[in-house]
Amino acid sequence: MLKFMRENVYAAGLVLLLRLYVGWQWLDAGFHKLKDGFDAGGFLKGAIANPVIDHETNANVYPNFVRFIEHVALPNVKAINILIPLGETLVGLGLILGALTATAAFFGMLMNFMFLFAGTVSTNPWLILLGGIVMIAGLNGGKFGADYYLLPLLRKWTNKLRRGGHGTFPPADKAA
Repeated sequence: MLKFMRENVYAAGLVLLLRLYVGWQWLDAGFHKLKDGFDAGGFLKGAIANPVIDHETNANVYPNFVRFIEHVALPNVKAINILIPLGETLVGLGLILGALTATAAFFGMLMNFMFLFAGTVSTNPWLILLGGIVMIAGLNGGKFGADYYLLPLLRKWTNKLRRGGHGTFPPADKAA
């Protein structure tokens, strides 16, 4: 099944449909936050005041994440107010355009998990599932998108950097 997802042209077509759907969800959410303004302060305070609780033991399920929100995110809410809408928009664009597709899917899933840790269910599990399928498809996920052209250029560029900024390997006498 993994080979099919990563190599089959029909799987690439199915992943394209998933990419477009998930990408639109992210782009729409991020664009509205950028356009209409966004303040995560209330959400962050609510996540601290009402953490995810185990109903049997009454214990906080994600105490480290609550501390992260309390000591890192909330004091830096101005940065969070920019990073979340910008991140959602970039994930959406990456998925729709098929540019750095697996990376966009990964960061989308990361944001979805953070929203879940904060206690927001909404569409997050659904988007994690679909984003995971896109990410598992790997390079095939962006076959019908910008990755078809972008990834070979990035490979060429990184190989050039690895060789010392030149298009060829260094001379044998300088290699040692």
